[in-house]
Amino acid sequence: MEWLAGLDAAQIAAAFAATIGASFVRGLAGFGMAILLVPVLALALTPVEAVMIANFLMLFIGLLEIRRLVLGAEKSAWMISGLVALTTAPGLLLLSVTPADLARLLIAMVALSAFALVLLPQRSASVPGSLQTGVTGLTSGILTGFAGMPGPPVVPYYVGRAIPRDTAKASMLLIFTIASIVAIISGSLTGVIDQRVVLLSAGLFPAVIFGNWLGGLAYGRISDTVWRSFVGLVLFAAAFAALTRLF
Repeated sequence: MEWLAGLDAAQIAAAFAATIGASFVRGLAGFGMAILLVPVLALALTPVEAVMIANFLMLFIGLLEIRRLVLGAEKSAWMISGLVALTTAPGLLLLSVTPADLARLLIAMVALSAFALVLLPQRSASVPGSLQTGVTGLTSGILTGFAGMPGPPVVPYYVGRAIPRDTAKASMLLIFTIASIVAIISGSLTGVIDQRVVLLSAGLFPAVIFGNWLGGLAYGRISDTVWRSFVGLVLFAAAFAALTRLF
């Protein structure tokens, strides 16, 4: 098949396994797909191809769920999404002028801070003020461009509050779906998306559907406490991976 050109059997198997696993985490936690998928895809593809494929897959599955996400998300998700759209390009620019070692340090610090925030006692269910919401959106957009990681500012914003987990999950996934649209538009404008990226994304999408379905099944069978603990575990894994790359 043309879309598998250049990949051997082991790479194909690893790509499908990683896609199923990352999609399972998305279906269960509500985030983490790109964090887990991009490093594995980057072993066989260029980093840019890996990031763009992850964004296409997040967009595809997000569009399948868009009605549920729109109905279930908190209104704050729209404000945060708008700010993500505004600051993704500056994040890309910032990455282009930041030394690699410093960029790795900043990414690791952001991931660690998100993990620490989730461990704090839950705040009230009330929507934070415009300042906190604005900072969350701005930093999420910058991190989308800078590291392909819109999640670290967004996850504590929702998971750290005493709101229904369905609302938290729908809000996060809506923001990440919109972030993937922005990333794909940016990639198209800069010419980093080609036919190979689109074909690979389409070929891996069935694995996303399967993994996300499994994650959704697990999500419906665990308690709120277990879900929040799993969210913290995924953030810890992201922080650990960032630190590993740093050292």
